[in-house]
Parts: sequence; structure tokens; C-alpha cells
Amino acid sequence: MNDMNWLAIYPELVLLSMALVVSMVDLWVKSPRRTTTYALTQLTLAVVAGMHFAYLDMDAIYAMQGMVVSDSLGHLLAFFAALCTMVSLVYARPYAGERDMLKGELFTLSLFSMLGISVMVSANNFLVMYLGLELMSLSLYALIALRRDHAPATEAAMKYFVLGALASGFLLYGLSMMYGATGSLEIPRVFDAIVTGQINPAVLALGLVFVVSGVAFKLGAVPFHMWVPDVYHGAPTAVTLLVAGAPKLAAFAMMFRLLVEGLLGLAADWQQMIILLSVGSMLIGNLVAIAQTNLKRMLAYSTISNIGFVLLGFAPTVIANNTLSAANGYGSAVFYIVTYVFTTLGTFGLILLLSRRGFEAEQIDDFKGLAKRSPLFAGVMAIFMFSLAGIPPTVGFYAKLSVLQAIITTNVTGYIVLAVVAVLLSLVGAYYYLRLVKVMYFDEPTDASPIVAPVDVKAVLALNGFAALLFGILPSGLMALCAGAIVNALKS
Repeated sequence: MNDMNWLAIYPELVLLSMALVVSMVDLWVKSPRRTTTYALTQLTLAVVAGMHFAYLDMDAIYAMQGMVVSDSLGHLLAFFAALCTMVSLVYARPYAGERDMLKGELFTLSLFSMLGISVMVSANNFLVMYLGLELMSLSLYALIALRRDHAPATEAAMKYFVLGALASGFLLYGLSMMYGATGSLEIPRVFDAIVTGQINPAVLALGLVFVVSGVAFKLGAVPFHMWVPDVYHGAPTAVTLLVAGAPKLAAFAMMFRLLVEGLLGLAADWQQMIILLSVGSMLIGNLVAIAQTNLKRMLAYSTISNIGFVLLGFAPTVIANNTLSAANGYGSAVFYIVTYVFTTLGTFGLILLLSRRGFEAEQIDDFKGLAKRSPLFAGVMAIFMFSLAGIPPTVGFYAKLSVLQAIITTNVTGYIVLAVVAVLLSLVGAYYYLRLVKVMYFDEPTDASPIVAPVDVKAVLALNGFAALLFGILPSGLMALCAGAIVNALKS
């Protein structure tokens, strides 16, 4: 535990070094397309993703005197986060180029945000977790405000900054109480202190409330959700991609590291809070989304409702003083968050594709008659909508099914009722997803001009849609990967 072991943080070292290289190289790039900067950024992310993928089967390694853990779960989430960032930049580049946003800062801040995510998913210490969170968050604040002449973007950045600082304060205050109650900043030692009873229960209970609140804000769960629609709507759509994708994987990792690896002994307390957050998120997210005419706000409330489903996977943690259902629930939650993130990236990618200079395709009406203008893009968007609604044979159906299966197999009446509530709320949510499909296929287009898309964007969108279908038909491989990562993390 006291070994520095630099091998464990090689991906982060490569990412940091290349982020600095990209920022320096960009000073000499004259092309308005930023081709060199873009290529270097994508190459860096591809190498980092490859390193994490190569480490997936490694046993857990502790490094930096026990402050960092290199395990299967961290590498899995970092691998998908790197892929998300790569896909986001492919979608974002044409949009950013038309709005004077295609600058070196877009790429360097994306790399630093990815670095913060990598630190978060591998943190084994409260302070390391917080440092990763702040590095990621500060990069996102700056990205949202990148379009300085755009008032909604500046307003969204200020809202996110103020509310994010408040949530970070909650989290930091809760972690300080954890330290005061257990005497350690290292997550495994906090776990040991709670199990052995060497704690101050009153301080620990109060600290737990603040920790759950901070985590819920970063996930965008009700009642800490109000920043989500405002930021998604106000931020330039290219940056909305970067906020809606990889950071959700980091927030999931933070939740798992803190609540499961550190505070599992208090599961009886935080499970109740998680269930309330889950039901509230599914209820508010689905009901409010119905009233939205702006597609970005609708997808923001969709995010809130889907986060409710992810939280549902954390509900069957400890039942009757045993953890037999835990791995099943966590595995389904990882599968859900990974597949959801890639699906939602595709939806925002299509919004970017239909946008053009001086026009934002943000309204649902902007998608009228899309099937007549481009059957390919309408078909891909329909797949994403079916997936978000949980309709077979898309991956969203299997993701929801796996979470519900984890809940129902507990054979506890309360959890079965919870599963029924989740299904009913999902049926409510299907309305606003299918409404967009109806608009694309049955309404007359208001703009009959042909849709022109760069070859790389068209290819990635097609692959994105194909993956949403493929992993719905053949989910076992990815599900086994997610479940295996959870089992290895719990063993370590």
C-alpha cells in the first residue's frame, strides 16, 4: 500500500503530458479547422483508451501510497469515458467551426476534463477524489463559457459554477465529517473503521447526508437537478455533449467508491436516501419532459429520469444483513450508465448535425419530416429514441430489464413495488420519445434542403446507432464485462 508504483497511473501521466503538448502545439497552428490539434487530441484519447482497455483484466494495484487504485472498474469507466470524449469531439468539430469555437481551448480543456475523470475513477482517497472532481468541473465551467459572445452560454456557465461550487462544498464538508468520524482519508480504512465500530455515529450520519447530496448533484438527481436543464439548454450544443457524456461515468465512479467501497457499513441509511432520489428523479424527469418543446431541455429531463434508473441499481445493496444482491445491482447499473451515455451522445450528435450557421436545431419541430430529408439520420434518431424509451430490440430495453431484474430477484415486497413504479414511470416517459419519432416520420418538413454531413460524422453516427441495436440484441458480452469489473472491485 505504501509503494508509489507509477505503473498504476501511466494512462493519467500520458494524458497530462499530451494535454500540455497539445496546448503548446496549438500556439503554432494557423489552420482555422485546427486539424493538427484535433488529430493530436484524438490520437491521445485513442492511446489512453487503449491503455485502459489493455489493463481491464489486471488485478487491483494500489499506488501513490494507497491514494490511487488501479482496478477493473476504474479502467472500464475510464475506457468508455475516453471513447465518449472522442465521439463528442467528432460530433462537435463542424458545429464549433461555424461558431468561432474551434480553438485550442476546446481540445485542451476536453483533455483536462478527461484527466479529472481518470483521477476520479481511480481515487482511493477522499482528497484525490475531490481533486479529480474539481479538475473535471473547472474544465467544464470554462468549456460552457467558451462562446463568450453568447449570453445563454455565459449564463449557463455562471449557474453551473455557482451551484457546482455549492455542491462541492456539501461534498467536501461531508468528507471532512467522515474523516473526523473515522480518522482516515483512505476509503478502505474508512470502511474498516465503520465495520469495526471505531466511529462517531452522530458525526458520521450527518456527514453521510452531505456526501449523498454532493454525489446526487453531480449525477443530476432530484432534488439537486435544476442545473441540468439550464446548462444543457444554455451551453453550446457541442459543449452539452461533453457535459452529458463522460462526466456521468465519473459521477457514477464517485458514488461507487464512496458509498459502496467506503460506506457500505452504512448501507441501511444511504439505501433509503438513494431510493427516494431514484423515485423522485424518475417521477419529475418523466413528467416535466412531456411539457418540453425544446429538444435539449427534453433530453435534460430525460437524463434526470435515466439517472433515477441508475440509482435503482444501488437500491438492493444490503438486504437482511447480506450483500448477495449487491453485485447484480451494481453490474446492471454500470451497464445502464455506459449504454445510456452513448445513446444520449448520439441524440445530441444529430442535433449538432441538423444545426447550421445561424440556426440551432433545438426545437422538436425542427425535426419535422426528417425521414423525407434523410431516411438514414431519421432511422438512427428513431433507434436512439426507442433505446431511451426502453423498447426492444435496442440496448435501452435490456439496460432497463437488467436493473429491474436485479430489483425483482431480491424477492422483497418493497423492492418489487419499486420495480412496478419504475415500469409505470417508464411508460409515461415513452410518450415524449415516441412523439419525436412521430414528428420525424409523419409530419411535413418545414425545411426541404438536403442535409450535408462530413464523412467522419456520418460514419460515427451510423456506428453509434448500430451499437445501440447490436448491444440490445447481443448484450451478454458487455454485461459480462460490467459485472466482472464490479466483482473484481468488490474483491479488492
